[in-house]
Amino acid sequence: MKGLSKDSVNRVEVGEDGAGQRVDNYLTKLLKGVPKSHIYRILRSGEVRVNGGRIGPDHRLAAGDTLRVPPVRTAQPRPSPHPEHGSRLEAHILHEDDALLVINKPAGLAVHGGSGISHGVIEQMRATRPAAGFLELVHRLDRATSGVLLLAKKRSALTTLHEQLREGRAEKFYLVLVSGVWRNEKQNVRLALNKHVLASGERRVSVSEEGMASHTIFRLKQAWQEFSLLEAELKTGRTHQIRVHLAHLGFPIAGDDKYGDFALNKVLAKKGLKRMFLHAWKVGITHPRSGEHAAYEAPLPLELQAFLDRLDSPEPHDAQAL
Repeated sequence: MKGLSKDSVNRVEVGEDGAGQRVDNYLTKLLKGVPKSHIYRILRSGEVRVNGGRIGPDHRLAAGDTLRVPPVRTAQPRPSPHPEHGSRLEAHILHEDDALLVINKPAGLAVHGGSGISHGVIEQMRATRPAAGFLELVHRLDRATSGVLLLAKKRSALTTLHEQLREGRAEKFYLVLVSGVWRNEKQNVRLALNKHVLASGERRVSVSEEGMASHTIFRLKQAWQEFSLLEAELKTGRTHQIRVHLAHLGFPIAGDDKYGDFALNKVLAKKGLKRMFLHAWKVGITHPRSGEHAAYEAPLPLELQAFLDRLDSPEPHDAQAL
């Protein structure tokens, strides 16, 4: 809450970067460290006003709006990520221009902090670019998934790309190794997915008629005696969509520690596969600046390619031996 008073009412003028943003999201960024529950409370109570009028959480701001913000106490800020951590990510940049930053995210790195993770990709990249006025995630990848990740450097770019994602105009392709012999060259999978939380607090997703409509197109790339390499094209972007669709069909992803074959995973780890074999290899969009189609690709990580090479080997460490 840098620059804002904790003891008196604040009046904030919304800049260009805030234009079109929901007021609840704007306040979340403005009041860093304040719980979302408190932000929604001050919105419901009318303590937050735009141009003197009461508004709801979904109200969209315009440049030049005057935002009334009551005095609020923030939690102790987390220590900032060391710039050195973000500088390591610089080596994984696939593309950068004035609107976009495209990263080949390593497996094991969360895209943002939270749930016991202090700093993710977005926090680390901001630490290396302190002068950047705007830097936000366009979409997300699971912590265990590697591959193409888009970040927006301008509010207008983020809004445009979010619209493409909502309307299904963005293309997202993954490479995935599954246990089992996949028969069809191309298969459309439409299974509704429902999110729920276990008693332990762990978030899970399952196939359910009451869930959200979900659509994945799978294409067979290569097959072995006990494994299949698939390309998965996401037509919707539900949480854990590829993982749950495949597990439900009886083709668990190799190395998936949430929905996979746990006994097999232990065997695979001893054979060199110590992560989930899921990689976002390609994203296609209409560039928010040029209006032209742009595609960004990330090659299969060395550890995943090495495992495939083992499957191709005629020696005892082939698919049957695994």
